[in-house]
Amino acid sequence: MSYFHSVRLDAERCKGCTNCIKLCPTEAIRVRDGKAVITEERCIDCGECIRVCPNNAKRAYCDGLHMLKNFRYRIALPAPSLYGQFRHDVTPRQIQSAFRLLGFDDVFEVGQAADYITCAMRIFLRENPDTTWISSSCPAIVRLIQVKFPELLPQLMPLDTPMELAAQLAKRRAYDQWGPNTQIGAFFITPCPAKTTAVHQPEGNPSHVDGTISISEAYGALLKVLPVADEASPTHMSQHGSGWALPGGEITALGKTRSLAANGVRDVTLLFEELELGHLEGIDFIEAQACPGGCLGGPLTVTNAFVSRARLERLLYKLPVLATEDCAHITPLISFTQPLRPRPILPLDSDVSAAIRLLEQLEELLHGLPRLDCGACGAPSCRALAEDIVRGLATETDCVIKLREKVKRLALEMVDLATKLPPAMGREG
Repeated sequence: MSYFHSVRLDAERCKGCTNCIKLCPTEAIRVRDGKAVITEERCIDCGECIRVCPNNAKRAYCDGLHMLKNFRYRIALPAPSLYGQFRHDVTPRQIQSAFRLLGFDDVFEVGQAADYITCAMRIFLRENPDTTWISSSCPAIVRLIQVKFPELLPQLMPLDTPMELAAQLAKRRAYDQWGPNTQIGAFFITPCPAKTTAVHQPEGNPSHVDGTISISEAYGALLKVLPVADEASPTHMSQHGSGWALPGGEITALGKTRSLAANGVRDVTLLFEELELGHLEGIDFIEAQACPGGCLGGPLTVTNAFVSRARLERLLYKLPVLATEDCAHITPLISFTQPLRPRPILPLDSDVSAAIRLLEQLEELLHGLPRLDCGACGAPSCRALAEDIVRGLATETDCVIKLREKVKRLALEMVDLATKLPPAMGREG
């Protein structure tokens, strides 16, 4: 199976520094021949490698503003995290007006869709008790579960994202106004690469979004037109819907629930390990976001996550709390029509008996490795190196310590051999 990935490698910039392999949560990266290599089936497009690469060798693909020309009617779908990027004296109405100056015909708040989904989540939790449900709003987390925690897939809440619902509702409104044959494009203003992947290779339902524009690109373009933007654009923002951008925002919107929130893919991984072990009894809902600090900490944002959080919280204080208890007409739009499947990782061998033998060989190799997880071999850990060895992708001497031990043994053997002569040549002294 081929995969679409928004996180991509610029090989010319890569120096093989190994920073990315150590911090990739799914061990999807190796360094080979001095360059990083990404294993497609393991990559979840979380963007952690983008954050840590000192050479800017990892980048995120987005469709960009130039895609607007392909559509007659263009809709902007700004993520709530966008509003945290601007100074407090820039209002949401000005930002929405600025979108129209950039060539958009309409702006639909993703936070408004989040209000509807919050309502659907409340109903779902009431009707499905006695299970710890996991939010499906972060596509990187959905893929993390598919790759590392397939046993938890049945616990993913079977509801689509605010991005997708916003696109559906915005297009319905546009078709009602302009007719069903209008060429309409809906563009999500994204804080992270995982959303782009969710658009181009969705899990579950087909995507209704036609493209993505990074917050960093949109921010620069909006700044240029903000001086002439007005306050005429209507806004449909609320505390709870727009608060989804904050860590714990979904839980705040849900109200009184027995819930946990984790942000940052490493902390989420630790929490899921506890969930798999059955240590989270009495928890009804887990909000999990791959980016540290929630969507405000996405790798495609421009403002420090702590600064943007303070700005957004100040804005939320001024917004109304919308009551959205009537969402029966919305739920069919956001319910998954097919179950999510685990992402197949290449097995050690297609034959079960051979795979067991290779696993035993792997454990034996691991026992002989230093277990320093230094990354000098190009793998993120000694266990990953042992796996690569049994797959035939690496050798034991890729480990610099094992190589040094072998060189030392050879050197000692050479010294020993140098002191010996054949019997026919005689011996001195």
